[in-house]
Amino acid sequence: MTGRVRAVALGGGHGLHATLTALRRITPDVTAVVTVADDGGSSGRLRRELGLLPPGDLRQALAALAAAEDGGTLWSEVFQHRFGGTGALAGHAVGNLLLAGLFEVLGDPVAALDEARRLVGVSGRVLPMCPEPLEIEAEVTGLEQGAVSHIRGQVAVASTPGQVQRITLHNPLRPGVPPVACREAVEAVLSADVVFLGPGSWFTSVLPHLLVPELQDALVRTRATRVVILNLIPQPGETAGFSPERHLDVLFEHAPRLRVDAVIADRNSVPTPARLHHAAEELGGRAHLGDVCAAGAVGRHDPDALASCVREALGLHRER
Repeated sequence: MTGRVRAVALGGGHGLHATLTALRRITPDVTAVVTVADDGGSSGRLRRELGLLPPGDLRQALAALAAAEDGGTLWSEVFQHRFGGTGALAGHAVGNLLLAGLFEVLGDPVAALDEARRLVGVSGRVLPMCPEPLEIEAEVTGLEQGAVSHIRGQVAVASTPGQVQRITLHNPLRPGVPPVACREAVEAVLSADVVFLGPGSWFTSVLPHLLVPELQDALVRTRATRVVILNLIPQPGETAGFSPERHLDVLFEHAPRLRVDAVIADRNSVPTPARLHHAAEELGGRAHLGDVCAAGAVGRHDPDALASCVREALGLHRER
């Protein structure tokens, strides 16, 4: 892999933020493809009141790409500012309101996000995985003895005390119709040099991308190097009790045609390295273990260490 690397990262929330922060250290050509199923907090309120894409994860991706070591621009700081108090604005981030306004005025989420990235000074691009808001449904065991329960909504799935077995995606605006991928997101995946999945909430931020048929097909067909970044710790509810290799098993269960080239994990988060190496080989790739956890911050990746591990997995160190 030579020259300027075209990187695409798929995910949402804090996990995607970690990947994007690391990728900024490698290349300026970064595209984030973001989940659009959030139904909690400020995003959920705006989604229910205005019928728009939930803006929170999109805002986080823009902030990650705009951030600089010295704190970034004033606009990027204002974009992340969240109102306090107890009134109607309490809990809303300025960036969420700005994106909602752009969505309504321009009538095109991609054009709105492109305008927002110019405002906050982002060199990369942020795209929704689907131009319409989606809803997650999960099959969960452990809530009723001997029964499989079905629960809907990202917050409900992320916080369930049961064990999530499988998820499906629905478009509440078009019942029975499979989710349609954002055209620009599909094009970005197909033209990328490297594509990343994870880290993040496995069932609500990572796997949803594989359940948009056109996006899964693009991930299968792309000639890009496909990299999975594993979480540092299991997430209560979603992946409680999951081993690192179980994360890969679930990935394959939701997208049997998908193959990966590299799996990145923190060496201290992998109790049995041989099993992870075998699981990565089963998907066609190789596991890369490194010290990528931030010192003194449980469950948080160190951006410099993660960037270094990514370079190693892509062979960029050898080119230097």
